Amino acid sequence: MSEGVQAILDRRAEGVPCEELAAAFREHRRWSGDDPRLLLAEAAASTTGQGFVGGIKPTVERFREAFVATERVDSFDALAALDLEDDDLIDAFGAQRKRHVLLEAARALADRPEADDLDALLGWASAANQYRYDADPVGSIAGVGPSSFQYLRQLAGIEAIKPDPTVVALIDDIDDDLEPSPLETTTDLRTIASGEWLALESSYTPLEIDRLAWWLFTDADDRETILEAYGSTVEQG
Repeated sequence: MSEGVQAILDRRAEGVPCEELAAAFREHRRWSGDDPRLLLAEAAASTTGQGFVGGIKPTVERFREAFVATERVDSFDALAALDLEDDDLIDAFGAQRKRHVLLEAARALADRPEADDLDALLGWASAANQYRYDADPVGSIAGVGPSSFQYLRQLAGIEAIKPDPTVVALIDDIDDDLEPSPLETTTDLRTIASGEWLALESSYTPLEIDRLAWWLFTDADDRETILEAYGSTVEQG
């Protein structure tokens, strides 16, 4: 463990509930709970870069109402069997990219050996290699990039860090204080590697670093709105 990295992270994490924010993902204590259909839908809904409150959550809620609450889709198998142009699916998700990712990822996960869909998602997420995501059954789907790949792993409860703008901002900020520094954010995979290096050199996990970045580099009002939408009990400092 590097005392320099630890001290730099500790300063930034003061007053930030990193552990609780990460635990909400690890323990599925978010608005979608541990329903694998909703977790997959949330990751698919994120692939066009929409915001959580105005885009991702309403999409998943429409999907839940049309397919989960009605028991029309009771498994990854049933989800994979939907037609891409299904009217209810179009109404829920809109963009073809999101629908394509949802159905193809469901197909890949349904092919796994686990009998339970949540176990299948967790089994995939545990074994998935973020550095070879494009050779992965899920990562190779058109529309899935490193960020959505890592987001689905996070939703499964895995210690993953995604290369989104808040993580890039945190790593660049730390890079300014760290001398010498191996940190680099020129590509998504180098951003992931840099975040994982920070975790190796400190007591923070990759998911905690991801949540620290989100907390620090998200507007405070937006953060409060998102936490409320998550169903989070974390209080703003």
